[in-house]
Amino acid sequence: MSHTSDEIASQPRAWRAAAAMAQDGSELPRSGERVAVVGCGTSFYVAQAYAALREATGHGETDAFAASEMPRGRSYDRVLALTRSGTTTEVVELLEALRERTPTVVVTADGDTPASEVADHVVVLDFADERSVVQTRFATSTLVLLRAHLGQDTSGLADEAERALARELPAAARDAEQLTFLGRGWTCGIAQEAALKLREASGAWTEAYPAMEYRHGPISISGPNRVTWMFGTPPDGLSAEVARTGGTFIPSELDPLAELVVVQRLAVERAVARGLDPDRPRHLSRSVILATSDGQAGD
Repeated sequence: MSHTSDEIASQPRAWRAAAAMAQDGSELPRSGERVAVVGCGTSFYVAQAYAALREATGHGETDAFAASEMPRGRSYDRVLALTRSGTTTEVVELLEALRERTPTVVVTADGDTPASEVADHVVVLDFADERSVVQTRFATSTLVLLRAHLGQDTSGLADEAERALARELPAAARDAEQLTFLGRGWTCGIAQEAALKLREASGAWTEAYPAMEYRHGPISISGPNRVTWMFGTPPDGLSAEVARTGGTFIPSELDPLAELVVVQRLAVERAVARGLDPDRPRHLSRSVILATSDGQAGD
């Protein structure tokens, strides 16, 4: 068993704890505020999912950016930063630049980090911290917290995660040459994260797109021994179009966040089958800390 496997299996408990935290979410964005959400890697895709969901549910205009790409001159009522380690250079630098200009909140797994020191408010999910380089439970627990704070009913999510842990992995996906993940609305971010998990852990050839965009070029990659995996309700006729290419279409059977747990498990299985260590993906570290202009490591 890897740390990643243990962390994946612990998600039902972590999700229950995250949902309970939403009852005291005064630091999180308030309804009606204009908000930017930032992160890097997995946290950026969680930011995309939350931003789309917050705006779609009428809580206010919400943008998502990779932390390095947020336009510094835009005006927001609040900036929400997502960072498991709290040490990612791009996040820390952005929070420093916004200090005393824009209220900031950081959601992190460690409250004693550079990001926590420069943010105005800190929300700590220490129960969701991880030893693995690959993010699983911190990312999903963050999204459970944010969904609950938006007023969504998250009471059954942990039960769905338990079903995701028990469900048989789709046979076609185990050995597929290529996998494409699709989403609609807030699940576009989930689809991107699913593709990233397989890329990181197992080096798989993966792509991700908004479902309605799939017909506009990307479906050309579909074919035998290739999988198209949908998060949420698929567009009418899409599964049949994939079938005509000889590819396999996998529909969602669970809440999209629980469906992501199935993909996390698949990533570990495929990594182990290739002789890779899912805890330590090639060329990756747990946090990206860049050198400063004077050549010293930043924090």
